[in-house]
This record gives sequence, C-alpha cells and structure tokens, in this order.
Amino acid sequence: MESLLQHLDRFSELLAVSRTAHVRTWDPVTVRRALQWARYLRHIHRRFGRHGPIRTALERRLHNQWRQEGGFGRGPVPGLANFQALGHGDVLLSLRLLENQALGDAARHHLVQQLFPGPGVPDADEETLQESLARLARCGSAVHMLRFNGYRKNLNLQEDSLMKTQAELLLERLQEVGKAEAEGPSRFLSRLWERLPQNNFLKVIAVALLQPPLSPRPQEESEPSIHKTPGEGSQALVHWLLGNSEVFAAFCRALPAGLLTLVTSRHPALSPVYLGLLTDWGQRLHYDLQKGIWVGTESQDVPWEELHNRFQSLCQAPPPLKDKVLTALETCKAQDGDFEVPGLSIWTDLLLALRSGAFRKRQVLGLSPGLSSV
Repeated sequence: MESLLQHLDRFSELLAVSRTAHVRTWDPVTVRRALQWARYLRHIHRRFGRHGPIRTALERRLHNQWRQEGGFGRGPVPGLANFQALGHGDVLLSLRLLENQALGDAARHHLVQQLFPGPGVPDADEETLQESLARLARCGSAVHMLRFNGYRKNLNLQEDSLMKTQAELLLERLQEVGKAEAEGPSRFLSRLWERLPQNNFLKVIAVALLQPPLSPRPQEESEPSIHKTPGEGSQALVHWLLGNSEVFAAFCRALPAGLLTLVTSRHPALSPVYLGLLTDWGQRLHYDLQKGIWVGTESQDVPWEELHNRFQSLCQAPPPLKDKVLTALETCKAQDGDFEVPGLSIWTDLLLALRSGAFRKRQVLGLSPGLSSV
C-alpha cells in the first residue's frame, strides 16, 4: 500500500511539472514513462474503485496533496483532486503536454505517436483515450471560441447556432472541472470572467442556462460510484452568478429583457435577486416635472423605458414568476405611500403602465376590455 501511495505522489509531482518549462528537458523516453505511470493509475482506478479501504486511503492522500499544493497550478485544467480523477490522469497529462510550448519536438512527436499509434497497433485503451482527448480538446477550445467568436449580431441568442455551440462546450467543460474538485467550476468561471470579453461571456452563460441537461457518458452510466446530478453544469452557473453580485448585476444589465425572463423562469433561484436589482434600479430614478418622465441622476442609471420593458417581460411570464413580480410591485407601491396618482411613485406609474399595456393588448386581441389587471 505504501508503494502505491508513493507512486501516486510521484505522478502528482510529474503532473504539476508537465505545465512548466521544465518539460523542455524531457526526451521521448521520459514521455513514454510518464504515460505508463498515468495508465497504471488508471488501472488502479478501475481495479479499486469499489474497494473501500484502498480508495479511501488514495482519496485522503490526494486531498492532502491538493490542500498543500493548491491544486498544482492555476491553469484551466484541474489536477488530481479526488479518486475519480485517476481514471483520466493519462488524458490530463497528455493534454497538458500538448499545450505546453516548452516540450521539445522529439518528445512531442513521440507523444503524438503514443496517443495515435495508427491502425494495426494493438491497444485495448486506444479508442477510449482518443475519445477522451478529443472531448477535452473540444472543451479547451471553448475558451478560444468564447474569446474570438462572440460578435455576431442575433437578437434571438438562444437559437443562434454559434452561441449554442459555445454554451454546450461551456457546460461540458464545467462537468469535467467539477469531477476533479468541488469548487473547480467556480474558480474556472472566475478565470474566464477575468480573461474573456465579458459581454459575450454573459450571453453564452444565459444560453447555457437554457440548454437541456447533458446526457451521461457511457463510462459514467457503467460506474455506480459516480453520482451525477442532471443539469449540474447549469447549477454551477447559477451558484457562481449568485455568489458574485457584480457579475450578476452585469448579467442582468447586459442581456435582453426577454432572454432574462426565460432564464429566471427556468431557474427560480435567480428571480428574487433579479427582482431585487430591478427594485434598486427603480429607486434611483426621480420624476422630472418639466419632462414628465422618470429619469436617473447618473449616466449609468437604468432609464425608465428599460425598467418598464423588463418588468413588462416578466409580467408576461407564466406563473409563479408573473405572480411574484406583481406582488413585488404592489409591495413597493404600498411601502412608497400607495399612491394612485401618476408622478408620485415610480411603482404606481409602473403598475399603471403595465396595466395600460395589458388593456391595449386585450383590445387588439378582441378580449374583454373590463379586465384592467396585468
């Protein structure tokens, strides 16, 4: 058992080094031995996945290493944070080496030969490894796509093919990161927020939140030890947004009203925070007697038209979101003096405008004009 733990320690160190400039000293023999170590640990993962004591000992060692080393670096690919990560250690090592420009030509050429030996070469794990590499490569390319391909104008973002592709890649990447570390998705999203064009990133997040849950992969279905929650990528996004108030405020300000209504309808945990932001934005406006409209004091304040459009969109959502919005508006109106005359309370004016709009819509549709409620 001790020798196995020592082997795990050495591979953890090797994995950390694989992202540094030290790999320029690696030759083909070093690359081959490193992959052999990784494949041996994958064998350990398969053999002892259901062996409680050994699995517990390995997970304890990995957890201690993770706490001491801080996850072996700050890049987008996580390290060995738990026992499940041993199952794709060879993929993780290979991807890190392929992305490391310090790796010499001879070592890189040998790595590619090891990964893709070609037809006629016996390798029981060849298909699995290549599929895993392709999947991780697609996930890594999500960052590239998010950085450079987000500027097409399409008002219907959730139906834009490029946006949907970026969203699916982001969700898949979050699933990969979540396997290795509980807090991995939040850290990964924070890094993307710092590095990518933020306006486009917010749009991709919104579209991702509207995607159906990712289907489980064959290896996950065959391993009862893996407990996956449907839509875990979306849950990670919601958790991250709720934990970063400035990001969520930018999310709500940057996205179209209709898209935000769809997102908050799909993810009810977001609706109270969104309503809170709308309330804060409304409280910053004051009534201009000369112009006869509600205006902001500062340039960054949300204009009346935008505030009205966002509330109008929410009031067109199905229950219970619509009911929550109307209740919130009535509560604000009551707290503001419960006025019925325009120009005294922004909440009164919003309710009057919303009811007037609903009345006109019913007239156009030929419905009963006697219903004045939204």
